[in-house]
Amino acid sequence: MTVRTRIAPSPTGFLHLGTARTALYSWAYARHHGGQFVLRIEDTDVARSTQESVEQILQSMHWLGLGYDEGPIYQMQRLDRYQQVIDQMLANGTAYRCYCTPEELDAMREAQKARGEKTGYDGRWRPAPGKTLPPVPEGVKPVVRFANPLDGAVTWDDLVKGPITIANKEIDDLIIQRTDGVPTYNFAVVVDDWDMQISHVFRGDEHINNTPWQINIYRALGAELPQFGHLPVILGDDGTKLSKRRGAVAVSNYEEMGYLPEAMLNYLARLGWSHGDEELFTMEQMVSWFDGSHLSKSPSQWDAAKLAWVNAHYVKHADNARLADLVVKHFKARGIEVAAERLLVPCGLFKDRCNTTVELADHLTMYVADVQAPEAELAEKVTDAVKPAVAAFAARLADAALAWEPAAINQALKDTLAEFGLKMPALAIPVRLLVCGRAQTPSVDAVLAAFDRAVVVQRLQKV
Repeated sequence: MTVRTRIAPSPTGFLHLGTARTALYSWAYARHHGGQFVLRIEDTDVARSTQESVEQILQSMHWLGLGYDEGPIYQMQRLDRYQQVIDQMLANGTAYRCYCTPEELDAMREAQKARGEKTGYDGRWRPAPGKTLPPVPEGVKPVVRFANPLDGAVTWDDLVKGPITIANKEIDDLIIQRTDGVPTYNFAVVVDDWDMQISHVFRGDEHINNTPWQINIYRALGAELPQFGHLPVILGDDGTKLSKRRGAVAVSNYEEMGYLPEAMLNYLARLGWSHGDEELFTMEQMVSWFDGSHLSKSPSQWDAAKLAWVNAHYVKHADNARLADLVVKHFKARGIEVAAERLLVPCGLFKDRCNTTVELADHLTMYVADVQAPEAELAEKVTDAVKPAVAAFAARLADAALAWEPAAINQALKDTLAEFGLKMPALAIPVRLLVCGRAQTPSVDAVLAAFDRAVVVQRLQKV
């Protein structure tokens, strides 16, 4: 059997972190088994689907590096195929037309509630031997319902949860086509996965209650069942389901906040799956390990601090040229234009101090724009006693005979310290505050060498 997996987001919003994790697992499983990974856009919710969401989903998949072998495939371009299957089911009696109005369905539910019964469709338009159906009402467009088996149960061995059984009496006759001819989710997803020969379906465990309907539709069509794996939800830091009401949940938010895609994938992978005690690993390693086992049955909790730690690791080990390009994008968003080449050395100096590329851009702002240290720190450190030493250091740096490189700058600093009988912090901290706008940086000689000489001298001469 060829392993074929898919991810099928709905373009009614951005690519959610939970969907991204499902996409990662589906992609890794297919790659592990030498199979194919398919991207399908489930856009049958016409009222809420937007092109903006489609574009964001595609961009997020590209940013994450989750390449798909087929797609994107759009459900709304497959309406003729769905109609073909609907007609086949109507002909063989596994589906039927229902003419209940919304008002009738509301009255049906209210009567069931009044009797203390579970609410659900009562089958009044379902054909049966010896049953007389109501007269077809004039002017009412029908929906099409699936004739769900009345007895027995649906059982499947879930890849994550293990054996699950749900009795057919617990589910009613599902609408599979609306009055406008557009199919509903539970029907379209079966036809799609059948046609696309999907062998393994990973999805959130909120879909568990949909699975019995889908399995019964597969059987009604004589189609081979895929294997299902239902993944537990991701909880926010407050212990409730991760939600846009409680923080950033769109993948694109994290790109904007300066996270690297390999860090996001690494972190998402560990939210519900493990390989021993491994915390940091490449996607090549994950693919080699991800055989569908070791998937957690319990919800995982989003931990922003842990993600920042993972991201810091990847930032620290990232190529300086790549980081410079990312910082340029952040600066552009702030209205600052700078060439990436200008930032290569500064990126190398500061990257091991940053959790994100946004933080890296914050650190490097001093190289591309004026900065101002806090007045209280300036008053405390740049005292009248040290100002002559700062001026003398500035004069040494202004001398064109001084090579503009760390060793020469360091020697100028030492000469100034000796001249005024000062310890290193007494001069280095004021220099950092005046030039960099902050008291803490990497080695001051290396940091200054990454500036233009004129900028350093001009900022030191402000005293």
